[in-house]
Amino acid sequence: MSDFEPAPGVFTEEWDARAPGERRSLPRMAALLRELGDPQDAVPVLGVVGSKGKGTTAAFASARLAAAGLRVVTVTGPSHRSHRERVRVDGRAVSAERLEALAARIAAARDRLPAPDGGYLGPNGLFLAAGLVEAVRIGADACVLEAGMGGRRDDLSLTGPRVVALGSVFAEHIGVLGDTPAEIAAEKAGVCSPRTEAFVHLPQDPGPDRAMRAALREACAGRVAPEQVDPASGAPGLLAPGLRPAGLSASSAVLGHAAAERMLRVLGRDPSADDPARTAAVLGSVRLPGRLSHHRIGTARLIVDSAIDRTGIRAALEHARAHWPRIDHVLLCFPDHKDVPGAIAELAGLPVTAADLPLAHLRFDRDLPPHWHRVHSTDLTPASVAALGDHILALGTVYFAARLLTLAGADTELMFDAGAH
Repeated sequence: MSDFEPAPGVFTEEWDARAPGERRSLPRMAALLRELGDPQDAVPVLGVVGSKGKGTTAAFASARLAAAGLRVVTVTGPSHRSHRERVRVDGRAVSAERLEALAARIAAARDRLPAPDGGYLGPNGLFLAAGLVEAVRIGADACVLEAGMGGRRDDLSLTGPRVVALGSVFAEHIGVLGDTPAEIAAEKAGVCSPRTEAFVHLPQDPGPDRAMRAALREACAGRVAPEQVDPASGAPGLLAPGLRPAGLSASSAVLGHAAAERMLRVLGRDPSADDPARTAAVLGSVRLPGRLSHHRIGTARLIVDSAIDRTGIRAALEHARAHWPRIDHVLLCFPDHKDVPGAIAELAGLPVTAADLPLAHLRFDRDLPPHWHRVHSTDLTPASVAALGDHILALGTVYFAARLLTLAGADTELMFDAGAH
């Protein structure tokens, strides 16, 4: 599989046809769910929100639930090599035939709705709907659903998540979700609903923490107290250090594990009764392509990481230097709205090639150091990447990571092995 597998048309048709400035329509999405039989009412949902690390949180939450013997459907954000990866059953991407069948079911339900009027159905919400429909079909015990960009205004809010996991909140999407990190935290915590029974979160800065707590009180009428998960605390019951992924993903993995154990308790299960060896085996099988993942392209060694700021780049550099004798080249894809100055500072002294992406909503106009090379990501080939050296670090957006993973022929089908022992 060398090329990206496109999604069936229904997932992107209204997005592609949207008018300038038009937004997603939550009422239209709610109407679609009703036409589908309100599948969100039939399967308990664990919702994942945050500024970064949602995919890792969802992966570890799903793996922990599967280790307990639950059948789990997982829906995550941008995929790497196929849109089938966005809907997984017990860690494995659905087949092309299943995704086509889900698309046909959604298309039939959508066609029974009035024509769009001032709002469209977005891909994220439609994949959430597909995952919920599949969960009902197979009799899943739980769904783990990753929000798109927001919270209160995200399609995930319509599912009434029983448990919500909130990752770290920072100034990503300033001006879109809010004008400050505190406003963004309030937006994300607002995904909770009267159905929510537990809210677990990573430590937040004081402003976002206060806003998060206020939004939670409002959304749940004071019924639900926030439960902080501090990966650095060494508290009993946290995900063991040996099972945590490398770099900044470790804290997200701890959050996912904690949220899943909280979900088990909500469902009347005792997490401590599970077989520790099986739990460790399933959690140890989690794969996170594009998050400090190691690959080969010809004779070259490649590390791919979806770093988007200076902190992420620094962590990736530390990881690469701990595993390699040197870094021969850095491939970087940072659109203008990312931390380009931070990237320039952290990568000083290293050979860098800056790549762009052929996406209309991303700009690549910032000034870069004159000695950096530039390339179109679509022009990258296995041969051109391998020619950069024996040790290549690729950093940037999820879409860019997907391009490198495709060039490396990486296996992105399996998120975790639910049958591991």
